Formats: sequence, C-alpha cells, structure tokens
Amino acid sequence: MLPKDDSCAAVEDRAEGDPQHPLILERVEKKTEKKWHTVVLDRVKKHCSCTPEKVKSKILGFVPILKWLPRYKLRDWILGDLMSGIIIGILLVPQSIAYSLLASQDPIYGIYTSFFASVIYAILGSSRHISVGIFGVLCLLVGQVVDRELALAGYLPESSIGINNSDTLLAGQGNGSNVECDRSCYAITVGATVTFTAGIYQVLMGLLQVGFVSVYLSDSLLSGFATGASLTILTSQIKFLLGLKIPRPQGWFTMFKTWYGLFTNLATTNICDLITSLVCLAVLIPAKELNDLFKSKLKAPIPFELFVVVIATLASHFGHFSSEYGSGVAGDIPTGFLPPQLPAWKLIPNVAMDAFSIAIVGFAITVSLSEMFAKKHGYTVDANQEMYAIGFCNILPSFFRCFTTSAALTKTLVKESTGCQTQMSGLITAVILLLVLLVIAPLFYSLQKCVLAVIIVVNLRGALGKFRDIPQMWRVNRIDASIWLITMATSALVNTELGLLVGVLASAFFVLGRTQQAQVMELGHTATREHYENVSSYRGLQTHSGVAVFRYEAPIYYANQSLFKKSLYKCADLNPVKQKALRLKFKKNKKQQEETGKIPKVKSEDDLSKENEVEASASITMMLDEKSSINIRSLVIDCSGILFLDTAGINALKEVRKDYRELGVEVVLAQCNTSVLDSLERGGYYDSKKDGEVGKNNMTFFTIADAVNYAQSINVPNGDYDNKS
Repeated sequence: MLPKDDSCAAVEDRAEGDPQHPLILERVEKKTEKKWHTVVLDRVKKHCSCTPEKVKSKILGFVPILKWLPRYKLRDWILGDLMSGIIIGILLVPQSIAYSLLASQDPIYGIYTSFFASVIYAILGSSRHISVGIFGVLCLLVGQVVDRELALAGYLPESSIGINNSDTLLAGQGNGSNVECDRSCYAITVGATVTFTAGIYQVLMGLLQVGFVSVYLSDSLLSGFATGASLTILTSQIKFLLGLKIPRPQGWFTMFKTWYGLFTNLATTNICDLITSLVCLAVLIPAKELNDLFKSKLKAPIPFELFVVVIATLASHFGHFSSEYGSGVAGDIPTGFLPPQLPAWKLIPNVAMDAFSIAIVGFAITVSLSEMFAKKHGYTVDANQEMYAIGFCNILPSFFRCFTTSAALTKTLVKESTGCQTQMSGLITAVILLLVLLVIAPLFYSLQKCVLAVIIVVNLRGALGKFRDIPQMWRVNRIDASIWLITMATSALVNTELGLLVGVLASAFFVLGRTQQAQVMELGHTATREHYENVSSYRGLQTHSGVAVFRYEAPIYYANQSLFKKSLYKCADLNPVKQKALRLKFKKNKKQQEETGKIPKVKSEDDLSKENEVEASASITMMLDEKSSINIRSLVIDCSGILFLDTAGINALKEVRKDYRELGVEVVLAQCNTSVLDSLERGGYYDSKKDGEVGKNNMTFFTIADAVNYAQSINVPNGDYDNKS
C-alpha cells in the first residue's frame, strides 16, 4: 500500500487500526538523477579510457578468431570442421555460379563473393555454425538494382544484344560516363557499389549499437518476406528454363509484367533449354527429397547439384548446344583474381535507399540464424558484432568485384548436420573455392544457364513449402499468420523492398491494435481463497457487495485512454458522465418546477412525443432518478496488466476517480507495478490539493484483497446525488 507521499511510515500509521493488516512494502530509495553533462562525461570516460586489459578485451571482441583459435581442440573438432567445410565448398560451387545469374552478374563474381565472405566471417563472426555467403533474396534485390542502373546508363538489355556480338555493348552514355566499360563491367560496378554502401550502413549500425532493431523483425515477417521474394525469384528464372531472351521488368508489379512477357514470347522457347531444364528438374527434385528423407542416416548430403552441373557441362560441350541450338551458356570464366577497384562514388546516391533495405535484410537474416543456432548449442552471440562481421563481409569484398552476402539457412543446416564445430570449417570452404578460382573455373564454359536456373528453383523448395503451413499458422495465431500473408503478398505481387516496409508497418499496426481491443473485465474471487479472475471466463466466482473489481490488460496511453474509460463505464454499468448529465437535467427541471409552482405528471409515450424535448427528458429523468439507486460504493481497478502510463493515461485515471467520486463512488488502485506507481506520482495523481479530495483515500495497494478490505472499511458519504431523492 502506497500513499501519495510514498512514505512507508505513513502507511503503517494508517494500517494500525485495520484488522486485515494490508501488505506493506518499502520502496528502495531512488538514486539521484545525474545532470545531462555528468552523464555525457561518464560515458566518454567509460568508452574512451584506455587500459591494457580494455584494449585486449576490445581486440578479442572485435576479432573473435583470436579468442577461439588458440583454444582450438584439434583432436576433437578438426574432423567435423573438415567434413562440413568440404561439403559446403562443394555445394557452393554450383550455387555461386547459379546465383550470379540471379544478381545479373558473370559466374566468376559469385565464386569471388563466396570465397571472401567465408574468410572474413571466419575471422570476425561470433557464431560457430552459420554459413555466410550468397543468399537468394539478396541476389534478387541486387539484381533488380543492377538492371535498373544498366538501363539508366544506356546499356542494352541482354536480350537485345546480337548473337554474334554478345561481348560488344553500348558505352554508358545515359549517365554521362566516358569510362570504357562493357555491360558486364558496369553490372559488377553497380553491384559492388551497392554492396559497399550496404556494408557501410551495417558497420554504422554496429557503431551506434543498434543491433536491437532485429527484435522488431518477427519470424513471421521474415518468413513471409523470404517466401514472397522466393516467388519473385521463381518467376524471374522461368525465362531461363524456357530459353527466352526477355529483359527483367523494373518498378512495381514485376511479377505480372514478367508473366506477361513470358506468355507473349512463349512461341520463341528454346527446345534444347526446355528439355535440359525438365531433365535436370526430374533429377534434382527427387534427389533433394531423398537427401531430406535420409539426412539422419547420411553423414553428409549427397552433392547431386555438382553431379548435375558436371554432367550437363559435358553434354553441352560435346553436344555443341550453344552453337547448334542457340542455348545460353555461362561463357568464359577466368582464373585468379582481378586487381581491386574502388566503388563508383557517383552511383552511391542512386543506390543508397536500395542498399539500406538490403543492409537491413542481410543483417536480420544473419542475426536471427546466429541466435537460433547459438541457443541450440548453448553459447551466446553478440548482435552488434554480427553487424560488424556482416558489414565487413560486404565492404572489403566490394573492392574485389563481389556482391552482397548474408547467412543462408539451407547451407547453415547442412554445415551443422555435417559436424561443424567452429568457423574453421569456413576457412576450409574458402580453400575449396580458391582451388576452383585458380584451376577449375574455366571448365564451366559450356554450362547452360537453364541448368543454373534449375539449381536456383530447386533450392526454393524450403521457402515455397511455407504455403503448406498456412492453415497451422492460422490456427496457432491469426495475427502472425496475417503478418505473414500481408508481407508475402506485398513482396511477391507489388515490390520486394516494399514488402519489408509493409511487413514492419503491419506488425506495428497489429501491436497497436491489440491495445485498442483490450476490454475492462469484471473480476470475482474463489470461495476458498482470495484469488481474482474474470467472471465471464470461470464458473463459481463470487463478487463483493458494494465493491466492484475490474482489470484492464493493456497500457493506458494517448491512443486508448478514451477506450479504457468507455469500456470501464460499460463494464461497471455505471457511466458517471451520463449520470452527471441526467443529474443536471433533473436539477434544471426541478428548478423550473419550483419557479412555476407546477409539477408535471408522468405522460405516456404518445404524449411525450408531442411535448417539448427538454421537458420530456427532465420528466423521465426524475422518474428514473427516484426509482434507481447506485449499488456500487467502491470500485477497485487491478492494474497488474497495465505496463505503463503516459500523461493521457494518468489524466484518464484522474478523470475516472473524480467522476465517480462525484457520484459517491470511491476508486482504488491495486497491484500497480513500479513504473505505473512512479508515473502516478510524477503525474500528480496523489496530489489531493488539486482536486480538493481527501488525501487519505489517494493510495494504492499491492494486492486486490487489501484493496477490497480497505474499500469495504471506508464510509464514503453519498453526497448530493443520494440526497436528491
């Protein structure tokens, strides 16, 4: 129990005469709030002080490999890391080449991207298990930006380039650039610039310690976004499966534009590509299902994708699919590394907004996966360090013609299931990719693009399989299912980046909507103990005579304070505002009667309809007032479900207390948390001088039973309202 001055001694004095002895707790003294300049100085000293121990801790925290590598258990961990690293490396070779197609880049850049990401995350990442590299959704986002900038720069779409001069492209005249750079060169320049900008965003968010933003991206939101993007990816790959040469549409509603282009160009389908696609699909889909079916018995998944790539490349090479049938192939894939180059600074303003959404998606996916596997294996990860790690996985590789990366669920699951213990497996994966870059890459010259598209489509099974879970999601939680559907539909049908924003807004709307839908509930207690629950939810609950107990399970703030009052008045079946209005009308009518000396008799409904509205209302009011009585003498509000109050919420409670007191009904608060108590104190709720109220009644209690006992013990005069009858 707390009085207005928060003094425990005062409570004890008031409680001495109470035989029920209410629960008394003494608040811990609050620390004196420091001035703002003192707080700033303390933080500067904390973060800018330099000691050997602090320097060592910062270095080890920023470069986690320095912490775990000296403690590496070679005998226990090397076998699992070696196997998982080799398997992931083998899987990444065909996938890196395939996802380069999705990002509108040449195959070699996908291998570059996977190589650098594996090395950098192994050094800076705090998760032991996630696999960082190419991720389909990010490749789609990067590819959309690349195609847009290519069109703005004046480069012809790939479908408009002649067969005999496929390497001769227009110079970038649309943006005023005089630099000699063909289409492929400009495409990776745009991709690297987007990647650099996204990495800068991610590192800045790490410096600002905003890793907490990941909690605002719910699982249903991310899942819906990934599924919607997967539908877009699937649509974008159909043209490669059919061997159609049509440009990727830009702007909103790209899915509809793509399907329109597919149907209008269906007659130009390349039969060779179509047959190859169907054969590869017929092989890979059952093979993937077998891998999933026997994953508990297999020490490592069988790399069917690599087998398909090797066989398809040999068939295309010896069958002369490119020259004889016009089938699109990967083309020349150089070995080694190209010299580093700076991003195109002039392009950054054009891609800044796109890079921000890419940065958010990449960070959210990486943090959610790292936290999921860390929880599963009993260790912790630092969200801000993950921000740094994924940021540098984008910044540094962007100088070597790479595009955006993040963690990928499928490869992470494979990595974990094959015995991964540390990020040593990532370094082993990098060795496999380095071998491909230096020796094997040129052998994929004849690999058909339709085969790469098949690999992309087959790897969408997991995300597209979420459609089967919609009925279950709807049964479990309709709000989460609605967020999933809204995000998925917007990402797929309208715009991929817009889908993420709409998902965040929808989540916020539903959170606010829950506070708008909260209703005041009347509580009753059990017969054997003083435990209170909703009388409409449980049978056998009893209520107190003259004391009504209510609960509101939502914060009271500016957006719902009027709904709180409306719900309380309705549940209590006593609206003080309406009663006050009736009272004023009654007094006015009574005064008129005294002045005229006439007392109107009660009229029938037909007669009332013919009389003056004011006189009829006054007459009816007098009748109701004479016959009615207020059964509630005290009203207890259980505040255990009220998380916080703002100024509007405090004023709402003041108004409720004042309005009911004018009717002779006392309002008592119970089970307020410390945040609510502090808000009430700061808001002047306990200041009796403001409203002319009796100070001893301005208190709150720690239990509902104490509040009810107190309400039953006080004798509140009924005042003018009762005396009027």
